[in-house]
Amino acid sequence: MFAIIIDVNNFNFSVFQRSLKMNKAMIQQFKFSSTTDGLKFLILIYLLIFTSFLEANEPNILLIISDDLNTRIGPYMEIDKHTPNLDRLANEGVKFSKTYCQYPLCGPSRASFMSGLHPETNRVLNNSDKLGSYRVENPSLANHPSMAGFFREHGYYTARVSKIYHMGVPGGIERGAPGGDEPDSWDYAYNVMGPETLSPGSLELLSPGNLHYGSNFSRMILDNGLEHTQTDYLAASQAIAILENRAAKLPDGKYKHKNKADSPFFLAVGLVRPHVPLIAPENCFELYPENEVELPSVVIEENVPEQALKRQNNKIWKMNEIQKQQTISAYMASVRFMDQQVGRLLDALDRLKIRKETIVIFISDHGYNLGEHDCWSKVSLWEGSVRVPMIISYPGYKKNYGTACETITELIDLYPTLTELCGLSNEQPEILQGKSLAGYVMKNKTIKDESIAYTISYGGKGATIRSNRWRYTRWGEDIEIKNEELYDHLNDPEEKNNLVQEPDQKEILIKMRGKFEQARKKARKKI
Repeated sequence: MFAIIIDVNNFNFSVFQRSLKMNKAMIQQFKFSSTTDGLKFLILIYLLIFTSFLEANEPNILLIISDDLNTRIGPYMEIDKHTPNLDRLANEGVKFSKTYCQYPLCGPSRASFMSGLHPETNRVLNNSDKLGSYRVENPSLANHPSMAGFFREHGYYTARVSKIYHMGVPGGIERGAPGGDEPDSWDYAYNVMGPETLSPGSLELLSPGNLHYGSNFSRMILDNGLEHTQTDYLAASQAIAILENRAAKLPDGKYKHKNKADSPFFLAVGLVRPHVPLIAPENCFELYPENEVELPSVVIEENVPEQALKRQNNKIWKMNEIQKQQTISAYMASVRFMDQQVGRLLDALDRLKIRKETIVIFISDHGYNLGEHDCWSKVSLWEGSVRVPMIISYPGYKKNYGTACETITELIDLYPTLTELCGLSNEQPEILQGKSLAGYVMKNKTIKDESIAYTISYGGKGATIRSNRWRYTRWGEDIEIKNEELYDHLNDPEEKNNLVQEPDQKEILIKMRGKFEQARKKARKKI
């Protein structure tokens, strides 16, 4: 014999309303005509409470996106105290060691992982400031929700701070412009108006061959204490304000309730460093003296296609040796400053006591060359320009903390991964082209599969695939003389020896050509 006493006049119905949208009047009007009805009512109460418990445990999502960041960060290198906050995050999650972007350029890459589709499918093949992103470029996707939009449709409070889709740096940031945002993704969006080239310091041009400040190399060493003037500091501050808002409890009394007060959040924070111009405070530069920077050795064989070498120094930037050292030093200092902002976000989660219910993801939109093959910046299809960091920290799975996943993964895998981690994979769009990595995050799955990463550049005129051991690249639609590359990453991780013409690698070449055609066919799927 047991009894449950419910005071319907003082009962808190907010959770019930969210679970099954039942209101107070419906409960009060419930009539017991029999013992069976009474039992049904008790079962209903149990189910409501159980459902509410599950919904209360829907994880928040904090997605942090860095701009133009390669894998020269602590979790991916043996560099002590370079990026302590990213080291901290990696120690609280899973590091994906072989993740690749789908296009080594900001706009197409971001539209790709936010839509969960390859650039050739969503048709975003350049940097565009058109509001609507892929939904405008490809009208057949007008009703396809972005990753954030999907969570918004499923009750999440979604917010964007700064650059998530394409946004011009420095120009768009200096204007406070939205860039090529997809507005339907967000309940709230905040465009940072940062000073960038107008910052309080001396801007030094390091690449005399390129005077465009969105693509040249320049640096500014800020006085310590001026960090708060910078775009990424402002972005982190606004993101922290949003976290404060979502974590706070509403005061008693009459109050205009905050939007989706009981909902979990999806907060996307864009950090623009280390995108040029390379600006950071003096304390970040101190760790990377320019005269101690070692430039990468350059070995270029005659059989490397000319298309692969378009981004060489003397063809665009025309830097001397000292300017190259200064550029790498400034890049590393900018990474250090970006890492400090990541630390501020992580500290806020801890302080607000919401870290244990928040998935934290850190990625970059693409990699970046710093002199390898004498190539610089993005757009190229070398390993350094297409490989990106990806760290996923999922609370509650401490046994996997600090582990690494060596399987080939792609940025488009993020969309289906988050839907599964949040229990929504059965409702995700069927057209997503990535695969879920939830097994690696929750179960520490370690078996390497035959996954292939596919990346394009120059509007699709060049494309490359990466397997666990091999990289195959083709410049042009069909096989021609000197338009292919084949690299063995087991013996040549720097991609210095193109094996296309080696007789003993013919079988591998044919196999990789076949995989390339399969990957390209999938990526060009018409929706």
